Amino acid sequence: MTLTLQQRIQNFYDASSGLWEDVWGEHMHHGYYGANGTIAKERRQAQIDLIEELLTWAEVQRVDNLLDLGCGIGGSSVYLAQRYGATATGITLSPVQAARATERAAEAGVQAQFQVADALHTPFDDDAFDLVWSLESGEHMPDKVQFFRECYRVLKPGGTFLCATWCHRPIDNTPLTAAEQRHLERIYQVYCLPYVISLPEYEQIATDLGFQNLRTADWSTAVAPFWDVVIGSAMTPGAIAGLLRSGWGTIQAALSLGLMRRGYQRGLVRFGVLAATK
Repeated sequence: MTLTLQQRIQNFYDASSGLWEDVWGEHMHHGYYGANGTIAKERRQAQIDLIEELLTWAEVQRVDNLLDLGCGIGGSSVYLAQRYGATATGITLSPVQAARATERAAEAGVQAQFQVADALHTPFDDDAFDLVWSLESGEHMPDKVQFFRECYRVLKPGGTFLCATWCHRPIDNTPLTAAEQRHLERIYQVYCLPYVISLPEYEQIATDLGFQNLRTADWSTAVAPFWDVVIGSAMTPGAIAGLLRSGWGTIQAALSLGLMRRGYQRGLVRFGVLAATK
């Protein structure tokens, strides 16, 4: 039976999230290694630093009610709820992640709730959140326009939309080559992605939908060292044993880590950040 994209994403994160938490902790995203990518850091601190750099860059001062789209096991949701004294809501396609995030929020004593939901069609009211947060979930979205449209719908007037996502290089002057397309297709297959687009394309989508005060930046250099660290951590005895327990999808993802590292080295894979208000 052929699985849908949503089923593949669910299965991937159901199988791999426990191992990731065992090896890396609660944050399931890149780290930040300084603007030039040259600052050596403890790996989990680098991930927290990425969150803080995003908040500083987007000038997020106050948050009362936030939505974390693609919340994983609640890493960002719990962190942001603690930092701002906010109420957090997180959605994911993985029941395993939603359950673990609920446990973690209870352990941390924060106001947070998590549920399985489709980020393209969320169950929330219009104008519900003053921060809509998407940290490395946009690449999973099969309809980037609808994704941003939904983010705009649930964002309160004056609220902040903050998105960091995998992109490919800009293609205004030079289309992707056949070799680059093949490289991306291999990444899509392994990490359950439909496709990625360039940061200028995201910017155009946001502009067309009416977002205001739009800012974008390419942080590829700042986050690229992450993949060397991940590759190193995957080679430890404990991680190898966990991979074997997690199943073929997780093993394949681990064996393919070099695809992302080479993608950054070649300038093909980019890490784009976008902030805007409504």
